[in-house]
Amino acid sequence: MLNVEDIHTYYGDSYVIQGVSLEIKKGETLTLLGRNGAGKTTTLRSITALTPPRRGRIHFQMQDITNLKPYEIVRLGISLVPEDRRIFKALSVDENLNIGDRQGGRGRWNKQVVYELFPILFTRRQNRGHQLSGGEQQMLAIGRALMGNPLLLLLDEPSEGVAPLLVTLIAETISTLSREGITILLVEQNIEMTVKIAHRHYVIDGGKIIYTGSNEEFIRNKEVRDKYLTV
Repeated sequence: MLNVEDIHTYYGDSYVIQGVSLEIKKGETLTLLGRNGAGKTTTLRSITALTPPRRGRIHFQMQDITNLKPYEIVRLGISLVPEDRRIFKALSVDENLNIGDRQGGRGRWNKQVVYELFPILFTRRQNRGHQLSGGEQQMLAIGRALMGNPLLLLLDEPSEGVAPLLVTLIAETISTLSREGITILLVEQNIEMTVKIAHRHYVIDGGKIIYTGSNEEFIRNKEVRDKYLTV
């Protein structure tokens, strides 16, 4: 589904991503773990061309997307839910979902299906974005991304600033999306949540991938968790 090959990404003169490579197979849920500042978000921004890498290649479904624009990448089937959600707070829930709809409601994911996935959004469909709780805003951000009917969904810290009960709901939602055939790359720091839903894990530190393994291998590897993921 996605193959990232030796990418190097900068913010100005700051060398942030230093040779990251990773691959995601169709139908996988894969997590990218690391402490704050390790390069997780920049990796997602590199994939989506929001901060294009200066070197390296990125292929999506065998197509080289390295030099494409962000909107072209979205059209191919990659959707990003950013850490800060970026919902339109002055617009209603319904209007936010309409903005994400690029297929006139004809795709697998439309408003009816999103509302079935997140019933609370249906009850609040006329509420403006700023009237929603943090967890509800996260649901709306995910729902809006789904309205584009993505093949690959990139989620950046979906549990950040969300009440524990809603963290459980979001984890269950990610599992549901995986069963529905959506491939997922999840950036997270909540290890307890990720080991319940992910097939494989990558750990990034200092802009470099320092570990990759299956969920079972990662659970057994206490040394990696203690060295790179504990506060």
